[in-house]
Amino acid sequence: MPRAKKQTGLSVSVYSLTGRAAGTMNLPKEIFGVKSNKILLAQAVRVYTTNQKIFTASTKTRGEVRGSTAKIFRQKGTGRARHGSIRAPIFVGGGIVFGPKPRKVRLELPKKMKKAALLSALSAKMSDKEIVGVSGLEKATGRTKEIVKFLEKVGKSALIVTGEKQEMIVRGVRNIPGVDVLPANQINAYEVLRHQFLVISKEALVKLK
Repeated sequence: MPRAKKQTGLSVSVYSLTGRAAGTMNLPKEIFGVKSNKILLAQAVRVYTTNQKIFTASTKTRGEVRGSTAKIFRQKGTGRARHGSIRAPIFVGGGIVFGPKPRKVRLELPKKMKKAALLSALSAKMSDKEIVGVSGLEKATGRTKEIVKFLEKVGKSALIVTGEKQEMIVRGVRNIPGVDVLPANQINAYEVLRHQFLVISKEALVKLK
């Protein structure tokens, strides 16, 4: 599979939607040239993935299962342990002790740490030569094969970062697995790291600054 041109410094290759070379784009060092913090990145990914989980498993306690409330046998004289309800957890069909219940788990990451994690992720992509620029997104027709042709210069897994939400680009990548589109103000460290390549438009670069 064709790869992007070799990049030097903080300058990346720019391609048009047709896959043709369209010059280079300089990336700010304060965003794409910081020292990557792997521990912070791991923490940011953990927070993001945990917040996406939905815990819906639910079991019934002895107070929620159906069953008679009558004492199942007399208190004394049977030689058996005393019991008061057929719905007790030790009986088949009884309630569950300490079973799962629907819950919502939310982890928080301070704004400064979120920003630092994003800068680390962007810088890591720059260090791995996995960033390319794109021009002419406003001319997109929304056709999938148009985006596929552009991706031949990049890779099968890519995050396209736009300045504003562009419906035609979103429509074009809808049926392409591994490719997503996000405006610059919605990207995060997890989304950057989840994709192999980062595709940035000039408008998005202005927003990131």
